[in-house]
Amino acid sequence: MKFYIQQKVFSIGDKFSIKNVLGNDVFNVEGKVFSMGNKLRIYDIDNNEVVYIEQKLFKLLPEYSIYLKGNYAARVKKEFTFFSNKFDIDSNMGNFSIEGDFFAHDFSIMKNGSTVAQINKKWLSFGDTYEIDISEQENYEFILSLVIVIDQVLHDNKRRNNG
Repeated sequence: MKFYIQQKVFSIGDKFSIKNVLGNDVFNVEGKVFSMGNKLRIYDIDNNEVVYIEQKLFKLLPEYSIYLKGNYAARVKKEFTFFSNKFDIDSNMGNFSIEGDFFAHDFSIMKNGSTVAQINKKWLSFGDTYEIDISEQENYEFILSLVIVIDQVLHDNKRRNNG
């Protein structure tokens, strides 16, 4: 199933929707504006919280915890690499890994060695726009939370390098 995320460039804090292939909102994402570290929540269309994402502070490399419907699901940590983007995932959802290209535009999410999702960031768009293609048998909320963590890590890294 395909999903689309487009973040608004001029919004205060993180607030955006996740759309399906028809352009309908299926999830809403909201971040805390004035907090230590990133804290994001994903809500379904009925405004029920389905995911909570929290950045762990005082870590050498970015690290996040993901909770699905209030239960711990995973820890995602960026690995130190020079020419690619890799993330280590310690999850009770399966054995996941994420690998991406140097320019941070294309990523694959692997589970037990097989690709379960492809993420493509659009080159020419106003704001960050991602197309996420997730295998039907996977937990959509969990995979989408991994994509959001990737985006947060890359944004934080970009701010650090430009600021």
